[in-house]
Amino acid sequence: MAWETIFSAVNLLAMVAWAALILAPRKPALLAAVLYLGVGLLCLVYAAGLVSIVGGLADPVGPADAAVDFTTIEGVRSIFASNGGVTVGWTHYLAFDLFVGLWIARDADAKGFSRFIQAPILFATFMAGPVGLLVWLVVRERRARAQGRWS
Repeated sequence: MAWETIFSAVNLLAMVAWAALILAPRKPALLAAVLYLGVGLLCLVYAAGLVSIVGGLADPVGPADAAVDFTTIEGVRSIFASNGGVTVGWTHYLAFDLFVGLWIARDADAKGFSRFIQAPILFATFMAGPVGLLVWLVVRERRARAQGRWS
């Protein structure tokens, strides 16, 4: 399967999961689907892609005898210098951002925040992961203290 096809598939999967998380009623089955069919499947694609690239099985990065280097900018840049590297890296972002979005949605529901408040925060998390998470951490602080729950 071509990296472009995998890239398109993980993007579609993430968009469907995010749309369901933001727009659909949050029943246990939906939350489980987002966790296992969304986050879990993205993690599986990521793991398979990473193993195939680092192991030199598909779209190897750099010269065959070069080791993958996560400790320098040049080393990380070389990982993303191929379609496989970009696809695997992007899948990593999609999986983690969706997991964070799921946590935000569950936490917001537990703390009694309306969907009207949640939607823009979840959208911010979808578009710029850490920004949405930071906004949520600030927004939830007062209510979390009032409820005596930090988790």
